[in-house]
Amino acid sequence: MDGLDVAVIALVILVIWLIFAGIKTVPQGYRYTVERFGRYTGTLEPGLNFIIPFFDKIGAKMNVMEQVLEVPTQEVITRDNASVASDAVAFYQVLNAAQAAYQVAQLEHAIMNLTMTNIRSVMGSMDLDELLSNRDKINERLLHVVDEAASPWGVKITRVEIKDIAPPKDLVDAMARQMKAEREKRAQVLEAEGSRNAQILRAEGAKQSAILQAEGQREAAFREAEARERLAEAEAKATKMVSEAIAAGNVQAVNYFVAQKYTEALASVGTAPNSKVVLMPMEASSLIGSLGGIGAIAREVFGDGPTPAPARARQSTPAAGGTARNPFDTTQRES
Repeated sequence: MDGLDVAVIALVILVIWLIFAGIKTVPQGYRYTVERFGRYTGTLEPGLNFIIPFFDKIGAKMNVMEQVLEVPTQEVITRDNASVASDAVAFYQVLNAAQAAYQVAQLEHAIMNLTMTNIRSVMGSMDLDELLSNRDKINERLLHVVDEAASPWGVKITRVEIKDIAPPKDLVDAMARQMKAEREKRAQVLEAEGSRNAQILRAEGAKQSAILQAEGQREAAFREAEARERLAEAEAKATKMVSEAIAAGNVQAVNYFVAQKYTEALASVGTAPNSKVVLMPMEASSLIGSLGGIGAIAREVFGDGPTPAPARARQSTPAAGGTARNPFDTTQRES
């Protein structure tokens, strides 16, 4: 093998090496910057790329996937001079690899310090109560401020989240006592409202009961008055009929009233709860005459026509030198 063959072989090897040196493979999710004599010339996209060996070189390998950055815990003084410890987490994505590589040094460190300073600014402008109850508002303000500041770096801040806000222990104890007092106050208010509502309901029930009772008494009185009115009308009608009968010369009507009252009096005496043996005089002739008068009036009312008055009861003739004796002189009845 002469010198020419060696030179050819060396030339082939050099060409092959140059070819492999100029081939660059970029993985998905990354962007490579290309520098020619130290000056940025372009960005390699994912896949197979070619550069000029000895003239071009890879400058920075930038990750364009969304990344998370842990923001360490720091002390923050609120507007009402309360000291709290807070940490956060930030999500960012490189949109322009050249700006992220050449506009800022140590991109992650820059984003972390930018987020920390803005956390102190935003949280320091709020009171403690507002700080603990408005995390969404804090996150929104932080995202707006940090994204605007990192925009010249070719970076998009997608999210900033406050992880934890830790007030001092004595402040936490005071807040716990305040919360307990507030809850006890609300419990007492609710209990008072419940008692008031119960009293109102009981009063309403008593009112409705009194109204219904008064309406019932009024209805009962009305019905009682109506019954008495009807009874009075019936008595007046009966009295009128009897008066007309007396005026017409019918003496049996008077006997009817006498017999009715007499019978009612006997019934009252006989049904008394404290009477066991009742002794009473009874004139049979008077009672029979009264009953006869009642029958006569009944026949006249029902249309059977007037009938002659019943014969008086035959009295026994008194014995010579003595007085007349009624066999029905006395009557003994056991009730």
